[in-house]
Amino acid sequence: MKNSLKINLQVIVINLILTIFLMVPFVNAQTYSIVDSDQTETFDNDSPIITPTFGESFFGQDGQHSGNQPSYIDNGDGTISDEVTGLMWVQARGEKMSWAEAYDGAADFDLAGYEDWRMPTIKELYSLIMFSGNGGTSAETSTPFINTDYFDFVYGNTDIGERWIDSQDWSATHYVGLTMMGDSTAFGVNFADGRIKGYGLYHPQSGDAKELFVRYVRGNTEYGINDFTDNGDGTINDNATGLMWQQSDNESSMNWQEALGAADEANGNSDFGYDDWRLPNAKELQSLVDYSRAPDVTNSAAIDPLFEVPELGDNEYPFYWTSTTHLDGPQDMQYNGAVYLSFGRAGGWMESPPNSGNLVLMDVHGAGAQRSDPKAGDPDDYPYGHGPQGDVIRIYNAVRLVREIDVVSSPERSDNDSENPDSYVLGQNYPNPFNSSTQISFAVPTNGEIRVALYNTLGQEVDVLLKGPVNAGYHVLNWDGLGHQGNALPAGIYFYQLIGKDIALTQKMVYLK
Repeated sequence: MKNSLKINLQVIVINLILTIFLMVPFVNAQTYSIVDSDQTETFDNDSPIITPTFGESFFGQDGQHSGNQPSYIDNGDGTISDEVTGLMWVQARGEKMSWAEAYDGAADFDLAGYEDWRMPTIKELYSLIMFSGNGGTSAETSTPFINTDYFDFVYGNTDIGERWIDSQDWSATHYVGLTMMGDSTAFGVNFADGRIKGYGLYHPQSGDAKELFVRYVRGNTEYGINDFTDNGDGTINDNATGLMWQQSDNESSMNWQEALGAADEANGNSDFGYDDWRLPNAKELQSLVDYSRAPDVTNSAAIDPLFEVPELGDNEYPFYWTSTTHLDGPQDMQYNGAVYLSFGRAGGWMESPPNSGNLVLMDVHGAGAQRSDPKAGDPDDYPYGHGPQGDVIRIYNAVRLVREIDVVSSPERSDNDSENPDSYVLGQNYPNPFNSSTQISFAVPTNGEIRVALYNTLGQEVDVLLKGPVNAGYHVLNWDGLGHQGNALPAGIYFYQLIGKDIALTQKMVYLK
């Protein structure tokens, strides 16, 4: 009877703890996990090269850094799940439509039994881009900047007068400013040539609504929302992405090779106490863009005010280099460009009035556009830009370095590792959320019996990671998402509990699939 009462009381206590945890907002989770760019090759200014080593020219580029590798699941019902972001996407390409039709159509869209589809934000949409793609001179000489093993894709239909690159996708992100000659604009991604641009909602000559593709999304409504912390030492943490940024840029403009070298210099100097700074890839840097800001509206760069951005004059702001090569153009020029993000106006030289021969500098693609510059050269060779919208060519751009945030959720050790902790500690698992395996760290002050168990949201025990004697000190356990019998558990919220002598500690984790 006593044993039965003891067990029932323990179940009640566990369920009470879980109920309290469910009422508390989830913290210390990377809700904005950035998918790697999928670029694995390395390049110099005009060709592929053998992977450089530390101290060599062009060291530290995108192809040398492996982030969260792309991982998709074809659900067999017309949907694709992204295991990194927690987003679910429509697989089909669909039909082109106006921005208003795309935006309004999400409310009535029904697929695979889900009715909570939405038009993706530009940050959600950009999570799909792959810089293993290349834009050649035709569809036949190009590879889409999206994984076509999972997502349907078509190039523009040249038989009806479209360009082969006319395969842009709308996002729900409406530009807060205006582009061209006062055009209302929404951002989109072109998976044919690997760019973010602002697209006018209407054709300037006819006034007809412009039609692009749309790919609806659902799940993880926190994706793309930053969670910045000013560390007070010249660095900014984004807790949502797990990245630490330099608060100010390098305060000088440089070409791409010099930008890569800036990270080596920062590491040699142990800037801010760290020696693992690097030039961010395209997707990492785009995560910093604040699309609620634009120079002509907020008189600022399109970035959180915590960051310092120099004004170039007349409310202009820098382009920022990334470590990502943009494979684009004719074969003999495929490797000449690298990706940058425009935190100010994405300028271009356009004829105004049309066909007048009078070129005027204007914001053609919006603050937050992603384009590319030649890696080297003389910007004076491009007095009126390049391309159909006369994109401004600067070549000498700014640099803001990044590194991964150190894992601080483990129990803190003393300066002398031989010393035991003063109390029981159960750390936050890392990574969290996770999609394959995660680590759970804990500390115990004295030798003794320890039990670490996992529970679902119903309070049911699903696995026991540890049960038995444990020495005083710091310990780490791994969990791979399997239950008692080695069975795969469903995605969702789980709780892990450490029970020691006269103590019980509980933490919450999120398992994604």
